[in-house]
Amino acid sequence: MTETLHALAAGFANAMTLTHLMWAFVGVTLGTAVGVLPGIGPAMTVAVLLPVTFSLDPISAFIMFGGIYYGAMYGGSTTSILLNTPGETASIATAIDGHMMARNGRGAAALTTSAIGSFVAGTLATIALTFVATPLARMALRFGPAEYFGLTVLAFTAVAALLGASVVRGLFSLFLGLALGLVGIDQLTGEARFSFGIPQLLDGIDVVILVIGLFAVGETMFQAWRFGRDEIVAVTLQDYTGMSREDWRRSWKPWLRGTAIGFPLGVLPIGGTVIPTFLSYMTEKRLSDHPEEFGKGAIEGVAGPEAANNAAAAGVLVPLLTMGLPSSATAAVLLAAFQQYGLQPGPLLFSARPDLVWTLIASLYIGNVMLLVLNLPLVGVWARVMLVPRPLLFGGILVLASLGAYSLNRSILDLMILYGVGAIGCVMRVYDFPLVPAVLGLVLGPLSEQQFRRALAISEGDMTVFVTRPICATLLALAVVVLLGPRLLRRWTVPDAPSAV
Repeated sequence: MTETLHALAAGFANAMTLTHLMWAFVGVTLGTAVGVLPGIGPAMTVAVLLPVTFSLDPISAFIMFGGIYYGAMYGGSTTSILLNTPGETASIATAIDGHMMARNGRGAAALTTSAIGSFVAGTLATIALTFVATPLARMALRFGPAEYFGLTVLAFTAVAALLGASVVRGLFSLFLGLALGLVGIDQLTGEARFSFGIPQLLDGIDVVILVIGLFAVGETMFQAWRFGRDEIVAVTLQDYTGMSREDWRRSWKPWLRGTAIGFPLGVLPIGGTVIPTFLSYMTEKRLSDHPEEFGKGAIEGVAGPEAANNAAAAGVLVPLLTMGLPSSATAAVLLAAFQQYGLQPGPLLFSARPDLVWTLIASLYIGNVMLLVLNLPLVGVWARVMLVPRPLLFGGILVLASLGAYSLNRSILDLMILYGVGAIGCVMRVYDFPLVPAVLGLVLGPLSEQQFRRALAISEGDMTVFVTRPICATLLALAVVVLLGPRLLRRWTVPDAPSAV
């Protein structure tokens, strides 16, 4: 405890410098803006900025990325409430009652409970992150090659099975990423694999190219394909009156319950912030004194999910920082950002770069305060951001994505791969294939293969090493449960169809 507080104090001392405060402000401002804009999320924004920030020092870059991540959680509620168009999947639950409140003339109350709930949950969850991260990192130091292989398998199955509507589609996306991860020189034997005689492919496909292609170019193509199909009607915010005393009374408990639900579920590799927000919504509906108002403008239906959303966002950072396991799209992009700087998130990061870890965590506290100040008085300004023409917006994103990808190696092949991956990403979005497993497969696939082969080398080819080591066996068993559990549960809970007479 004392050691953690000392490390956090050092992080605050570093984060409070003028330079780092500036990057925190840039991050939260940009994050709020991209959260407000439908179709633009933190994953896409960080992906586009990866090549641009390469010249920054890692601490400044990750302070900005953390601000973008937290800011998008705040900004997504504005779009959901005023437009009924969630900018992020985590804001879908907020839109159910938030937009009805706006249509009933209570948009100001919905936006206020969203902003304050996000601040309360974000602060409490960041406190939990502070004190949970170090013990988990110490526990992870006991992991050997077999345990790391089991951990990556659990991450693969959890993300593939729990993100998206179909396990088969999730696994297809995962195997696509794993296949792309095989391109290049085998690190253990030095042989070229799947390079097709192209020298530029000997170093493999750059993770940044894949991330920008899937999340920026692919999303832009998808939005262009959908443009004009859905009629969007915005609710105008006439004035900002805030919350009444009754609104405060009905909001504070959902804020705390949303935090309690969101953070632990964010820590688990179950798909980030989507499940916690809907679970919070159902919990508030069950506990409410006014269940008949849900779906018609219940303030609890906004307060709880928004708190769960921000708490889960902080929880997602726990497995990312302590074990290098992303469980959301933004976390997967952040993992690619770490690798861009030659860093591997995990237990060794806390000892190798404690300045980076603790300055980042301290900046999250500072960013939360900045976001509250930005969102409450300036909500009318953010509402006007939604009026930016979509063609102009996405055209600018394509230009930035192309310049960023080309600047990595100054290679035309990178641009061809970028738009090829983007086309694949667009098709995956059209047919509801999740994108995160593909990124996870490319990023963690080589690591998983390396640890698998190391474990076999240490055990002299004995495959039982993966089931005789307790931690590895437990992780692999959990992976099987995650993969088969939902299907077996549906089979047991759905009654058999009556037989024909």
